[in-house]
Amino acid sequence: MKNIFSNIKGDAFGGITAGIVALPLALAFGVSSGLGPTAGLYGAIFISFFAALFGGTSTQISGPTAPMTAVSMIVIAGIIATNDGDVSKALPVILTVFLLAGLMQVGLGVLGLGKYIRYIPYPVVSGFMTAIGVIILLTQILPSLGYYPKEDGEFVNTFKPQAEEVILENILKEEAGEGILVLENFKETIYRADEISQADILKESQTLAAKEASGALGAIKAIPKALQNINWLELILALGTIFIIYGFKRITKAVPSTLVALIVMSGIAIGFGLNYRPIEEIPSGLPIPNLEIFTSFKLGSITPYIFTALTLALLGAIDSLLTSVVADNMTKTKHKPNKELVGQGIGNSIAAVFGGIPGAGATIRTVVNITSGGKTKLSGMIAGIMLLIILLGLGPLASKIPAAVLAGILITVGIGVMDYKGLKAIPSLPKDIKVGPFKMSSEVLIMIVVLLLSTFWNLVYAVGVGLVIASLMFMKKIGDLTAERSDVKPLKEEVWADESNFPISLKEEVFIKHLKGPLFFGSTSDFQQLTAQIPDTAKTVILRLGRMQYMDQSGLYAMEDMLQELNKKEVEVLFVGLLRQPKYMMERIDIIPDLIPNEHIFKDFKACLIWIRQNVKDQH
Repeated sequence: MKNIFSNIKGDAFGGITAGIVALPLALAFGVSSGLGPTAGLYGAIFISFFAALFGGTSTQISGPTAPMTAVSMIVIAGIIATNDGDVSKALPVILTVFLLAGLMQVGLGVLGLGKYIRYIPYPVVSGFMTAIGVIILLTQILPSLGYYPKEDGEFVNTFKPQAEEVILENILKEEAGEGILVLENFKETIYRADEISQADILKESQTLAAKEASGALGAIKAIPKALQNINWLELILALGTIFIIYGFKRITKAVPSTLVALIVMSGIAIGFGLNYRPIEEIPSGLPIPNLEIFTSFKLGSITPYIFTALTLALLGAIDSLLTSVVADNMTKTKHKPNKELVGQGIGNSIAAVFGGIPGAGATIRTVVNITSGGKTKLSGMIAGIMLLIILLGLGPLASKIPAAVLAGILITVGIGVMDYKGLKAIPSLPKDIKVGPFKMSSEVLIMIVVLLLSTFWNLVYAVGVGLVIASLMFMKKIGDLTAERSDVKPLKEEVWADESNFPISLKEEVFIKHLKGPLFFGSTSDFQQLTAQIPDTAKTVILRLGRMQYMDQSGLYAMEDMLQELNKKEVEVLFVGLLRQPKYMMERIDIIPDLIPNEHIFKDFKACLIWIRQNVKDQH
């Protein structure tokens, strides 16, 4: 905190730029969540400010993100459905869940659990992120076509018989709660049933129609109807937005293409007086806390959603800490994971009180902040203040933004959030298991399972299933390898016998590192610190890999990142004793020979030492 004002000019520019970039995404995520653009904007304001103030990553910009919005959208839809489709009735419960999620995040940080987030395997993260992209993409097809199931009279009418049944069930539940016995007081039941109006039936039918078309599977089912009822103006606005976002990037990246698309397409729609569908009205004035969270709080209403809140907390933790790693790599600093969770939790808790949707560290906004000059916590706080100023000054104007434009923005977000690196690697990964008559990669299997379950079932359970499968696969592999190499004894980090005759004159030029045991998702964090261990005088690094029996996909990419970093520093890397499985993995993504040529791979240390004597000179 003492250095918070050490870079005022850079932080101001970085924060303002990041705030402007955040605006269209905040509005889009708010609309996508189901609570409206205001909820997205409030979330961006409060999370950005307080996560920066109390967090453990100096340059991170926080706010609503694609993963958090995707999960929030499902939570919101479910709670609204249980409250007869009445958003105002459901809102206190929704915000209480978000508040609880924020408090849980604070708890995770206080308990020091931030460091354990890194143990989530890469295929699980890859499948989950790709699923998030697919969900956002599919759910935004309908609004981009100008189709809203609740407003399709023909579609809504098909749910009227079911709506009548639901209403009657609710009456019976109410009577049971009041202690009224239907058989003894049947007249009361008949009276209440007679009080049901056509408007009540229509409202319930609309709720059921919206529920039927919600989520990825619901969107797919509704696409044929949407294609029959295309609103061509809405489609043109959405396509125009997508075209500008991708096209403007080819011209320059100095100005965010998302913001350009928002301004241009909204300007066209408003300027020409087109009959488009605007987003919900954004209220003017300062945000007001929703005290109904506390005044109408009932433990029974929140109990079913405790696990949901925990899921949001864990997802927010993962999302934020992954962004913190990106920030660390760009700024050459090291974040404090537990402090970061506390900051994110405080930000999400305060945002919930004011009616904002939950968020996390946002990678794109963080990168924009850093490249624009942001270096301290002040930049994130300024980003939040910038959004508040926009809200106060431009709220009525922002209310005129076409809904189709935000749908177009979200489609590009969905496409961008998918893990293409993991998807491209699928054909190259070794087929190490059999599923029926077919051989396939265990890591591909995990990725696909998480992807499909997340998209068409439940995001939360999908991650849990993925973690269980990954753990079982890993234990089997390690068990097999341990059985094969049961004579291996634990070794201390010390000079090995065959290194005793290493030239003393070259010890400053050459750095030797022993890798013992598998390089997998649980050990990548420590491995990534390897570059920091290498002295500046060293221009050659020898990696002794004879006891690294196994490498998974997470370890593979950690090795690739380290080698690329050393390559930038013009440090030569030599492999000694590389075993079959790690070599196969590295050949599949061309680490060998692109980063490590075959002539730099030695069967034993003796052969490596000959190369060292011939090619490395004493510079000191």
